[in-house]
Amino acid sequence: MVDIKEPENMILMGLKDGTATIEPLPNVAPQHTELTKTLAAGAYDSVYFHWVIDGFMGQTTDVQHSHMEDGFNIRMAGTCGSEHPDLPPEFSKPTHDRGTLGAARSASTDSMNSQLFIHMKHSHFLNGQSTVVGRVIDGVDHGQDDQR
Repeated sequence: MVDIKEPENMILMGLKDGTATIEPLPNVAPQHTELTKTLAAGAYDSVYFHWVIDGFMGQTTDVQHSHMEDGFNIRMAGTCGSEHPDLPPEFSKPTHDRGTLGAARSASTDSMNSQLFIHMKHSHFLNGQSTVVGRVIDGVDHGQDDQR
């Protein structure tokens, strides 16, 4: 277990095999961090990973159409929506390394909203293409089985 210096600023993501502790990066992506923390206060509960690529990443569905207990719509799942407006990119220096939490988007660069992905390996081809929101500081291996 890692020593967490500011637990009130961490995001805990429950995965099938345990909990991933995510350190948001507000100095890197302030708008994305704020929205992610807001949604993590309950909107992600019962939302699943809809896109899983073994050895690459796992991506959550959106919170608007993908709540497994309320309002699930398979045709709309993964369309990035929430009650909040979409965000423009906040591309930055941190690279998309293993354990990075990234902001998913559509073909439009200004479409990030509620979908997130965790990298299971370095994915530097996404540098400058997707916003880095945070990094998993403990429990990244808990997502390995969710990746299959």
